[in-house]
Amino acid sequence: MAKYSVYDPHNHKDNPMFVTLVALHVAAALSTPLTAETAAESADIERLVITATRTARPWLETPAAVEHVDVESLTPGMRTDAAELLEGMVGLQVDTRFNFAQDTRITLRGFGARAAFGVRGVRLRLDGIPLSMPDGQAQTSSILLDEPSSVEVLRGPLAAIHGNSAGGVIDMQSSRPLQSTASASLSGGSAKRERQHVRAVYADEHQSFSGDYARFRTDGDRPFSAVKRDQWALRWYRDLGEQAELILRLDDNDAPLLQDPLALSPGQWLENPQQTAPQAATFGTRKSIRHRQQSLTLRARDFSALHWLADWQLSAWHGKREIEQYLAFPGTAISSSGAVIDLSRSFYGTNLSSTVQPLADTPWQLTLALEQEQQKDERLGFVNDFGSRGELRRDETGRVDSRDATLISDWQFHPRWAWVTGARLSRIDFTVADRFIVPGNPDDSGEVRYQESAWSSALNFALRTDLSLFAGTGVGFETPTLTEMAYRNEGSGLNTELNAAKVRQHELGLKLQRERWLLQSAVFVIDTDNDLLVDQSIDGRTTYRNAANTKREGFEISSRYALSDALSWRASYTWLDASFGQSEADANSGNRLPGLARSNFFQQWQWQPVSSGTLQPLSLRLNHQYRSSVPVDDANSSFAPGAHLWGLAAQTEWQWGSTRLESWLRLDNLTNKDYVGSVVVNQGNGRSFEPAPGRLWMAGITLRW
Repeated sequence: MAKYSVYDPHNHKDNPMFVTLVALHVAAALSTPLTAETAAESADIERLVITATRTARPWLETPAAVEHVDVESLTPGMRTDAAELLEGMVGLQVDTRFNFAQDTRITLRGFGARAAFGVRGVRLRLDGIPLSMPDGQAQTSSILLDEPSSVEVLRGPLAAIHGNSAGGVIDMQSSRPLQSTASASLSGGSAKRERQHVRAVYADEHQSFSGDYARFRTDGDRPFSAVKRDQWALRWYRDLGEQAELILRLDDNDAPLLQDPLALSPGQWLENPQQTAPQAATFGTRKSIRHRQQSLTLRARDFSALHWLADWQLSAWHGKREIEQYLAFPGTAISSSGAVIDLSRSFYGTNLSSTVQPLADTPWQLTLALEQEQQKDERLGFVNDFGSRGELRRDETGRVDSRDATLISDWQFHPRWAWVTGARLSRIDFTVADRFIVPGNPDDSGEVRYQESAWSSALNFALRTDLSLFAGTGVGFETPTLTEMAYRNEGSGLNTELNAAKVRQHELGLKLQRERWLLQSAVFVIDTDNDLLVDQSIDGRTTYRNAANTKREGFEISSRYALSDALSWRASYTWLDASFGQSEADANSGNRLPGLARSNFFQQWQWQPVSSGTLQPLSLRLNHQYRSSVPVDDANSSFAPGAHLWGLAAQTEWQWGSTRLESWLRLDNLTNKDYVGSVVVNQGNGRSFEPAPGRLWMAGITLRW
């Protein structure tokens, strides 16, 4: 397997062929004349309706960079990593850590790069229920990844009005089951991966029930990375009259064992990328998670005698997340907060949104949304006595209380023009009550309040029936999370000196939709004051700081093209130049922001013949992914090298009456290449590389009745 220098700054130079590809795509879209044949073709195609913006609108008429993907069209897999649902999505950099003790690393136009774990800077939702906490942090490990039927990714200014840390929105949607079914799936793969999933559905004319159970086990791709995880999910859908629906959701995710093999230093990675850091065995680094959540949603359309009331939705949710984590150091100092984390987080929230059409004869809609969320963290910290819980070093309660109001206007003021604007007011209160007050460890209690506003405005112009141009601008904000405020480099107490980042976004884009061709491109500029960045990260204890300013400039293009009824091509390319602003006071002035690649390219060739009889012909997918080099720290002292990766998947199915058998086989990293799956930003101990494994295989079968 090939080795690469990780210190060569020239590794991050990008190939100009991508710029050429971009120019050819845009020129082709603009220069193709609109003939009578293409006009008829445009009128007959199915229109994608986008809901991530909160104003249901056809994709071609939505004034924002947004992408919709049906999960069935994605590469088959075990559905154990959120990256499987986000493959090839333009604007996203999705880094799989191959370490289930840490969530998939997701960045969107550079937002979220600072995350040492979980997701920051990006709002996650499932069926309208937020997966992000009120302070802006989110986890993907709590999602039953078999459930979403589609994924929408909203980027750019319109995302700003979705709340704290809304650099972008990842909106997952499931589908209500309409007929009684039962299914059982079995899959396995490298590193003794094994997963079982069973599902049962009862449906009648007015309601449906579904129940899911999924069990996942693996020894891990490196020593000391075993996983045990079980998930349960119950759903009840009930019609209330002809125009209202009640949805009850119950989830339980239990992961009693998630071993953590830790990241490697560049030298260790070059020596043997499949090794485990010695500290993992010394300190028994591991995590256990129990996540339970319940939600109730009532939604209606035209549920009133008042004709101007279009639709509304009321949701309420509650959950509890319990975490025990052993970090890779002892944490014996009286002021260290310990190295064994015992966290019990409870959270709940409600939101109400309503869309009205004030003027009966005018295509103008107003959406009002009110949200209230609370989060309570009971946090204990103990000495890590070589893998056992030692003496107490931390005992505190943290609370976050968020209240938000949003107003969105969607006005089709001309047959060719659409104008979407929005404004949001937010108040977020952080409080910490410290109970571990002893000599050498003073009172770390504190509180801070953020009162912020966000707004956005975007226009869409129909150049032709199949081609549109959009432009948008907006201002959003991002507060530090409760976890990010927990530590200081020096001294004690809540880090109340952290300011909320102010984000200004601007974008200009183009969309084309025809029967066989879907194309979207966008250029964007993002300026951020007080950007939140990792200051130091040492063995799981991470501190943060505000940068004076940062700038992100980029270009995105995505395309789907059906070459024939059987052969299709999907591709996306993102170029991102993210850097610190010019400042004499900042030693990192002009450097690239760590954790971000300049280029991300994805393409997929799919061969899927038309089915005949009871046998679905074998379908094949060939994937190619390229990510350029990634700086690991603010000083850009070293880079994780770029890599080209190839994958192949095959899928087929048989049908006998009401019984269907599906099977699939997947090979990742076909060339068995050494590459870095993800980086830990500003890692003070030098262990910044999270290695990916070599060639992987996975296979599965599903029986449905």
